[in-house]
Amino acid sequence: MAELAQLIDSEVFLAYATYTTIVLLKMMLMSVITAYFRITTKSFSNPEDTATFGKGENAKKFLRTDPNVERVRRSHLNDLENIVPFIGIGLLYALSGPALSTALLHFRIFLGARIFHTIAYLTPLPQPSRGLSWAAGYAVTISMAYRLLTTGLHL
Repeated sequence: MAELAQLIDSEVFLAYATYTTIVLLKMMLMSVITAYFRITTKSFSNPEDTATFGKGENAKKFLRTDPNVERVRRSHLNDLENIVPFIGIGLLYALSGPALSTALLHFRIFLGARIFHTIAYLTPLPQPSRGLSWAAGYAVTISMAYRLLTTGLHL
C-alpha cells in the first residue's frame, strides 16, 4: 500500500488531477452554455420550463428545438463520450508510473483538443477542424490505453 501512496503523491498524479479537473470544469460549463441558449432563444424541452414565459397554450410555443441549442447539446454529448474514458484510462495511466514529460504531453494534448473541439463545434469552424481535434483527443486516450496494456498489465 505504500507504493500506492507514493504514486498518488507523485507529480504525474498531481498533473492528472489538475488536467482532469480542468477538463471536467469545461464539460460542466457546457450545461451552463446550454441553459444560456435555451433561455435566450426561448427553446425548452419541458413544459414546466416555459412557466416564466406564459401559461397553457401560450407556453406551448416555447416547447421547441433550436439549432443552436442542439449544437451545444451535441458538443456536450461528445464531451461525455470522450472525457469519461479519458478520466478512467488516464487515472490508470497516471498510477502506472509514466515519465512526467510523457504524461504532461498526453494530458495537455487532450485538454487542448477538447477545448478546440468545443470552439470548432460552437463557432462552427469548417471541417476537418472539429474532426481533427476529436481525433487528437481520442488518440491520446488510445495511446495511454496502449501503454497500459503493453507495460502495466500481465496478459
